[in-house]
Amino acid sequence: MNTTPHSQPAGRVYRAEGQLAAALGLIRVGTRGSALAVSQTTTVAEAIAQATGCDVALVIIKTHGDVSTAPLSQLGGTGVFVSALREALLGGACDVAVHSLKDLPTGPCEGIALGAVPVRADPRDALCARDGLTLEELPAGANVGTGSPRRVAQLLERRPDLHVHDLRGNVDTRLGRVSNDLDAVVLASAGLDRIGRESAITERFDLAKTPAAPGQGALAIEVRSADLGDPTIAQALAALEDPQARAEALAERVMLGTLEAGCAAPIGATASVDGGSLTLSATVYSLDGTRSLTATASLPWSSAEATTETAGSVPERLGQQVAAELLERGAADLAPLGPRQ
Repeated sequence: MNTTPHSQPAGRVYRAEGQLAAALGLIRVGTRGSALAVSQTTTVAEAIAQATGCDVALVIIKTHGDVSTAPLSQLGGTGVFVSALREALLGGACDVAVHSLKDLPTGPCEGIALGAVPVRADPRDALCARDGLTLEELPAGANVGTGSPRRVAQLLERRPDLHVHDLRGNVDTRLGRVSNDLDAVVLASAGLDRIGRESAITERFDLAKTPAAPGQGALAIEVRSADLGDPTIAQALAALEDPQARAEALAERVMLGTLEAGCAAPIGATASVDGGSLTLSATVYSLDGTRSLTATASLPWSSAEATTETAGSVPERLGQQVAAELLERGAADLAPLGPRQ
């Protein structure tokens, strides 16, 4: 996030109790109620308050994904965490919504714009194991928990002897199963770092060997499309936006969308900016981890030109290029691609 000092004093940041009406000098930020969501949204709210001088209220929105214990693949994917926040935004219950970007469906949402993508946190997956063990050090037949088909495939690719179990619940609930009924769990490094649970991490996986979910580690700041011209909202979004994070996340998500891949498709992706180029590598796995395909491509990209129409199209073209190569090489034969039935 842009932390450039501003002349006006920062506004107050507080958690709203129940419904909160719109008011002059107030920006209402919608968020899920989990400790992780509130933590990352509070960081966003503080940046907005500093940039605009407005008071910022956190409005807690309960989503279907928060109350259901069914596997994500049965609920319809991570979009279950997004729809209630978007409804609140469109219905006027909040002015800004904060999501984990990897949770956003890849298709557009009428009336809503991706207003900003802040600086990206650590995108890597993290192993949290008993006794400080790494993945290679886990005993044969160890029990590992994850709610992600991608992580299941990656774990079995590296350690086909493992017993992988479905995992739901908040971060602390998941960590609580380690040394109880599980030997380890796999979570996102960014989430653990954001809520101060990094001490539970026993190994951060190398992205070159274990690419994460498209958009992992990045936040998505959504606003109503009609509010993009509002000076206060525009000021807030400008303070939050990081062009590199947006380019990386967009390339990864365009690849995912071009493949028409949902939560049931085990696909990892890593985009990075280096030496004036944007590079994207993506891997499609079979569900059992026995087969995989990887495609990599690069295109020239510069943050100085990120606001121009030509530079803005680079991540889209890169994502489409990598997806096309994966499809040409038989990705659809490995993983469940195509629109959900």
